[in-house]
Amino acid sequence: MNATEQQLKRIQDKVQQMLKNQSVLQKENAKLREELDLSKQHSGTQQQDIEVLKQQVDVLKVGTGDMSAAEKKEFEKRINVYLKEIDRCITLLSE
Repeated sequence: MNATEQQLKRIQDKVQQMLKNQSVLQKENAKLREELDLSKQHSGTQQQDIEVLKQQVDVLKVGTGDMSAAEKKEFEKRINVYLKEIDRCITLLSE
């Protein structure tokens, strides 16, 4: 083989190696995206759990009378938001 053929062979080998590397990286990228999606779902579930627990703590505080004035106002605001949301849902259902 002359020098040109050897150079073409090296280039071809390098291109094949790059294609293999690209394939490996694409698979790894897909796997990492799946892991990221699972982590986001898990995080969302945890946030919902935290919100539920916060609501339970507030309800317990109301029940035992351990709320400060600021906490009572915040709790009333949240209740009012829930009531407005319920009213909006009832309105939408009655249409």
